[in-house]
Amino acid sequence: MHGETNWSLRPGRADDIETIAELRAVVMRDDLERLGRYDEHRVRQRLRDGFSPEHTSVVEIDGGFAGCVTLRPYEDGAGFHLEHFYLAPEAQGRGLGTAVLRELLARADEAAAPVRLVVLQGSPARRLYERQGFTYASEDPVDVLLVRAPRLAAAPAASA
Repeated sequence: MHGETNWSLRPGRADDIETIAELRAVVMRDDLERLGRYDEHRVRQRLRDGFSPEHTSVVEIDGGFAGCVTLRPYEDGAGFHLEHFYLAPEAQGRGLGTAVLRELLARADEAAAPVRLVVLQGSPARRLYERQGFTYASEDPVDVLLVRAPRLAAAPAASA
């Protein structure tokens, strides 16, 4: 199924933290186990430690929780970090991730701001990001840093 139409983004709230921490544990488990890095407590605690509701959007389908994404400004204000982008397993594989990502990237493009993100080594999510214009920047044994330059809103869309 493509083009999820009944989804929306709402601003994150402080009380979303445990729902999101739990989703992170579910979504990241396979990749973290493959890398020998899964820790039942740490996978949730890292979300709690870095959670910023003011920069987080909650993805809803028909008004119910379906995921989240954070678009946090760089410390120097010259771009955004995209992080904590998780969709519930039942919401995956239907074009929702692409639709949400495009909306966030349109915001970054309006601000003429680059976007950076880190994806786990070997994660299938990397293909989603690369299809939306992210390119390889650097890596370590666990993470791959991807970067996307802003696209000029006024430019005609390039034919893919």
